[in-house]
Amino acid sequence: MDPVTCWAITDGAAGNERQALALARALALEPRVVRIRVRQPWDALAPRLLAGASHAIRDEHGAALAPPWPDLAIGCGRRAALATRLLRDCSAGHARTVQILDPRIDSRAFDLVIAPAHDGISGDNVIRSIGALNPVDHAWLADGRARFARFAALPGPRTSVLVGASNRAQRLDAAYFSALLDRLEAWHTSDGGSFLVSVSRRTPRAVTESLRRAFANLPGMFWSSDADGENPYAGLLAWADRLVVTPDSVNMLSEACATGKPVYTYAPRAIGGKLAAFHAELAASGHLRALGDETPRPQPPPLAETAAIAELVRARWHATRRPLGTTSP
Repeated sequence: MDPVTCWAITDGAAGNERQALALARALALEPRVVRIRVRQPWDALAPRLLAGASHAIRDEHGAALAPPWPDLAIGCGRRAALATRLLRDCSAGHARTVQILDPRIDSRAFDLVIAPAHDGISGDNVIRSIGALNPVDHAWLADGRARFARFAALPGPRTSVLVGASNRAQRLDAAYFSALLDRLEAWHTSDGGSFLVSVSRRTPRAVTESLRRAFANLPGMFWSSDADGENPYAGLLAWADRLVVTPDSVNMLSEACATGKPVYTYAPRAIGGKLAAFHAELAASGHLRALGDETPRPQPPPLAETAAIAELVRARWHATRRPLGTTSP
């Protein structure tokens, strides 16, 4: 009885790897993590240029992708799409391929494509999500509360603040953070409570140090790197009474909305590009509010997409071969 084998393939970007692993684990699989590097010109053209790709792709240890091929390959991101597309051919169809995010080529190059609605792709083999796949569910949050039980001592309401960085859709500069801090300090004046703050790897160091100084005057905690101890991200989501997330990150917003807590963002400038459609969909469903909007409204259920999408993947697999998460004779 052989277990279903699975590879989770990414370029090593944390957000991409998190999505691939979240789907694999929602399918009750323990994947081999494959972080790839791609030589030029295949890197620039990924996933379009397939000829010669087997010589251009190496894992983080410098090894070529080689059999035994997995039963299921889950890729996330453009470079991973080149590898999942290649695996479909190299394995003579043995490896079923699931590509997360718009691969920028015909979806029929893969068995399944999972992409957020704001990517704007469609097809018979496309499963559409609202946001990013993630591991946040009741059990994940319960584990976060247990691991970071010390946060219970912080005064409520506890506001978790998740900080990213500028991108093409929204500029987060000194004026942005000054205005954001004014609004959070006004909250503290009216409500009291504490702030649990985390910055991302993308946050510029100058911004991080400026925020650290500002939040030192308020109750709570601040985390920016391992120098501050264990990453408390799970605890921030689990212990929050409400969350404030900068508008740049689909992953952070998706995970915040998966908690079932009120989620706010501050976007003083019009959001551009595909990110605007994502924000609009979250706002329409009631999962995301503008910071400062205190209009009473029902809190929607958690944005729990990963488990539902995993069931759709399982159903597609079941229709063509043995069920995922089971063993074969």
